Formats: sequence, structure tokens, C-alpha cells
Amino acid sequence: MKLIRLKIFERFRSLPLNFEIHFLQKRNQSQMFQFMPYCLVGRNGSGKSNILEALASIFYHLECMQLKNLPNDFVFDEEENPNGYRSDIGNIDAFELEYRIPLDKDKIARWKNENKRIDSNEITAHILISKLQGESPKIKWVNADIFIGQTEYFLDPLQAREYYPDYILGYSSGENEILSLPFFKMRFIHYDEYEQALQKQLPYSQPEGKLIYIDNNFSQAVFLTNYLMQDPKVLEPIYKTLGISGIFQFRIIIRLNETKEFLEEGELIGETMSVPAQEGKKVELTSRLSNLIQLLKNCTTCWENNEGVLVLDYNIDDETKKAFKANFDNDHIKLFQSFQILLTLNLFEVTYELKKELYESNSLYVNETVPIVASSKRIMRFKDLVIRTSVNNTNIYNKSLSDGEHQFLHAMGVCLLFKNSNSLFLLDEPETHFNPDWRSLFISTLRDCLEQKEEKHLSDILITTHSPFIVSDCIQDNVIVFEKAKGKNKKVVVSRPKFNTFGASVNLITYKLFHKEETISEIANKRLKDVLKDFKAKKISIHEAIKRANQLGDSIEKLIIIDELKRIEGK
Repeated sequence: MKLIRLKIFERFRSLPLNFEIHFLQKRNQSQMFQFMPYCLVGRNGSGKSNILEALASIFYHLECMQLKNLPNDFVFDEEENPNGYRSDIGNIDAFELEYRIPLDKDKIARWKNENKRIDSNEITAHILISKLQGESPKIKWVNADIFIGQTEYFLDPLQAREYYPDYILGYSSGENEILSLPFFKMRFIHYDEYEQALQKQLPYSQPEGKLIYIDNNFSQAVFLTNYLMQDPKVLEPIYKTLGISGIFQFRIIIRLNETKEFLEEGELIGETMSVPAQEGKKVELTSRLSNLIQLLKNCTTCWENNEGVLVLDYNIDDETKKAFKANFDNDHIKLFQSFQILLTLNLFEVTYELKKELYESNSLYVNETVPIVASSKRIMRFKDLVIRTSVNNTNIYNKSLSDGEHQFLHAMGVCLLFKNSNSLFLLDEPETHFNPDWRSLFISTLRDCLEQKEEKHLSDILITTHSPFIVSDCIQDNVIVFEKAKGKNKKVVVSRPKFNTFGASVNLITYKLFHKEETISEIANKRLKDVLKDFKAKKISIHEAIKRANQLGDSIEKLIIIDELKRIEGK
């Protein structure tokens, strides 16, 4: 997926009415499949994170239009569910979103066979999604005439699914709850989708929705999946930076004896108070996942079932990796989705009323709404994840890694896991816990991990940041600067830098983009200015002034002050 343009015809967070942002520049379209992440930069509150939030909200709305399995009482009903989901009313109710998405090669070949006049090297569909206030979104295939000879071609919601990104991945190093809200809603939809399969005794293989949020609940799943399924050479840039050589062992614990109670007609006890609980039927929560659990058992070093608590132990060697690849069809996303399904079952204790409140909510306090399940009550959890370091091959627990190390693994890991997909990555300040060296390495390490033989990067990566190091590794056209204009309205303005950002010094970027002229802290800078001020007022001699200035460390500011002192004294 390659974003072209987003326009919002209403106020959204910090973004003003009729806000528009352009991504892929026309002059860069021939290079669209190169590694070119977008870097959204600006001061706090300038609106850069609102772009990620808007895109997540839009795709959540689009997903809900075409999902086959939606929760009970989710969709709007004038009498029964007046606050339910409506395709004609969204959190962002009027917008235009334009992007290109690579087409299936087999489809292109078939279209060319059916229409011999097609002679085009075009391999992407140009999609324009527009929504007017109070109307359902319209999905237009702009360049359909090239492939199927039709102009003004609109896709219905089910057709459009093929022209959406494979996945929309969200990651935030902080507590950006506005970004996480649509992802959390989709996570609960995934759970309710499974519960429907449980009620109807249907098989279940993978979640239907495409929004996935990588937080602490899913971070170990990403780490393990990459290590077990990826080529070690692909992982090398990440592990070299962190000083680790791999995973030594881990354990999975699954509670098989947890049950859900349903009414005879398939309704869940608790969703209605009209029938007493004793008329319900208890069903084991994991009963639709016996095949999946068996695949995990096939890969273990050893396992035991202790009164319905299944403990799977893994000591990692080459044979363990071979077992995972064989049982999960050498498909790393399939393994991750298996972990995802089991981890999603940890939502089983959330009440129907609370889920309904969340589905209808635009609250900024998601984490306060959703209760945290005690470790001992979770249906599935990882335990005793031990990492082998590259320093004397010592072993440490995963929990002993620093915040920065965890963050590096999360941000890099999610991009690596979905690198071969047509996806949209929304990374909100992924570098906040990094030291300066890691910030300078972030983009280059990401590029090294995502390099592919065919040299085509099918996904788009949006990164919000305050780090000049990250800006320095991005080309000028892919750096988008957010600023609040001066005046009463403080309108958000976006622009491209007026200088070449790629390879620019961090001092220049800090000055040009953040309008920070000083290279030292405010306290130190004030002391230097006080030295100059006291000298000009003849309170101190030149000798004392230079002595006081030299009490501070070396900096451009100190050199300028000393030079000014000598100039005045000489004059």
C-alpha cells in the first residue's frame, strides 16, 4: 500500500476543518516501491499523531462495513440498539483517502488475456475512498479502465476488501489511547467472532479483521514468531544492536478447563436476564482450538496437562525451529495469528455491558475501561522467556531487558513480521526510550531488516518522531513538518523542509524544524548570558568573566560568549 493523500472535511483533534496532507509526490511515483518511510515531525501538540489516529479510525470504519462476523447488538437498530455502528456515521464523518495498492499478478495476467488491447506496465490499483457527512463511504477504483475497461468504477464493501491493505498495524511507545481505541475495538470484535464460532460449534482458523495493535500483550508473540520462523540473517541487524544472539527457552501455559455458559438457543448467559443461569450449557472456551493447540504441542520439548492446565515447554535449537516451520507451513504470520487467537481469549471475563460500552465509545481512557486479567486467570500466557546474550553466551530473562530494548524489539519486530504484506504501519514515536546511538541506527536497521530480493517494499510506514537522528535518515520529500501557525486560530500547517534532510546534521535539523537555536540546556545558556550581562554592566572583570564561562563544558554557545567578551574588551 502506498498512501497518496488524506483530506478531512471536519475538525479532528488538533487538525482544522478541511485539513489535507499529501504523501506520495508525483515525481517519486516511479520509486514508490523503494524503502521510503514517512517521517512526521513537529513539536508536541502540532497534530502529527492525529494523522495516525485518523487513518486507524477510517480503516476501522471500513473494516466494520464488510466483516461477516460482527458481535451481537453491534450494528445500529433504531429501537434495539440506537447507539450501534452505522456505516453512514463515523468517528471521522467526512473525508477523502487516496492510495495505491499492488494488484495480484494472476489477476493482471487474466485481464490481459481477456482484453488484448491492455498494454500497460501498471501493477497498482489507484483507490479513492470518499465519505460525505451522514453517508456511507464510496470506494472508487480510479484507474479501472486500464485493466477492465470501465471508468467511474465503484466497489461495494465486499469487493473493496481486496483493495484494502492486508493489515493495519499500530504501535505506540507511549499511552496514545486515541490511536489504540479502534485497535482495541477490533480486538474485542476478534474475541466476539471466536465466541460466535464457539456458540455455533464452528471451526475457527484466524481473525477476520485486519487491525492489529502491538502492545505489551502481543510483544512476546512478535519476538518469538520472528525468532522461530525468520531467516537468522534477517534478524541479525536487530540482535547485533541489542547484543543478543537468540532465545534459549520459553513456556506457554493454556487453561483448557475455563468454560463459557450459553443458553440453548445460543445466547451467552449475562447478555439477557430473562432466563436463569441454570438453563445454560457450559462449553470449554478453547474447544474450537484443539487443532491449533495440537500444532503447538507437536513443537514442544515436553508438555503436561495438570488438571486442565496445559504447560508447553520449549528448549530452542535447530530442531525446534524446524518443527515450528513444518507445523505452521513455514508461514510466520500463521504462527503469530495462532498466538493472537489464544491471547485474545484473555478477554473472556469482560462483560457484555462493558464491551458494548467500548464499541460505542470515543473515550480517551481505554486502558482504564478494560480490566486487566490476573496472570493466573489468563487463558494463555507466556512464561520463563529466556534470552541468550552475545556477551559470553549468558542467559537472561526477557523481563530484565530495559524499556529501550523492549521498544526496539517491538518496533522492529512488527515491521519485520509483516514485511512481505501490503500493509500500513502506524508507528507513534517508536524511539522515545532509545539512546542517541540507537536513534541514529533506527531507520538504517529497519531498512536492513526489510530488504527483499525483489527490492520492492509493498507497505507504507508512517513514523511520528521528535528525533533529528530519524529525520536525518529520511529523504526530504518524505519528511512532513507539522507546525501551528501564529495567531488566534493556531491553524495546523504541514509542509516539506526547505533543505535536504537526508544526511543533514542533527543541529541543523533541530534548528530548522524545531526552531531550537541553542545546543545546550536552558539553565546553562542563562548562566552564559548572565556572564556577558554582568561584564557589560562592569560588575566583573574580563578575567572573572572568562573564568565563570569556563566553569561550563565546551559548546558553540560558550565559544560565542568568550569571543564576544574578548571583542568588547579589545574595543
